[in-house]
Amino acid sequence: MTREKSCCFTGHRSLSEEACRLAVRRLAPLISSLAERGITTFYAGGAIGFDLAASVSVLNAKALHPELTLILALPCRDHMLRWRALDRELFQQVMKRADETVYLSEKYTRGCMQIRNRYMVDRSAFCICWLTESKGGTYQTVRYAEKKGLGILNLARGEEDFAAEPENLL
Repeated sequence: MTREKSCCFTGHRSLSEEACRLAVRRLAPLISSLAERGITTFYAGGAIGFDLAASVSVLNAKALHPELTLILALPCRDHMLRWRALDRELFQQVMKRADETVYLSEKYTRGCMQIRNRYMVDRSAFCICWLTESKGGTYQTVRYAEKKGLGILNLARGEEDFAAEPENLL
């Protein structure tokens, strides 16, 4: 897998039900479009919210594009420790279907989330995000991706902004 054929996801953990549905609706055709253009490796950070929606979308897209690879880049082995049981169960199903899982730390440390985010960006040419706030880990990750020259697409933008954007990503 090469950086030029890779894409990472980053997004907020707390998404409303409506935002989650919108993200999934936008992810499905986008992932197929990227696959048709040779982008076949996808990195997801293993958080609830947007990361989980993106991971499930890649796994679903594999039905039409079996060449796709989902790599879960997890900050630490115990990252699900405080999750609700339902979220843990869903994520464990995603882990079983993922092509690879990378743990960037054995235990939670102060900087393990940032290390995970940089790991994904450093291995990608494109970043698909759900960014609505100018603070936090998603914001920092998108800024880092910009600095590294990645093509960035924010799926949280309004419909009129989003409609023209996918073509500009590549």
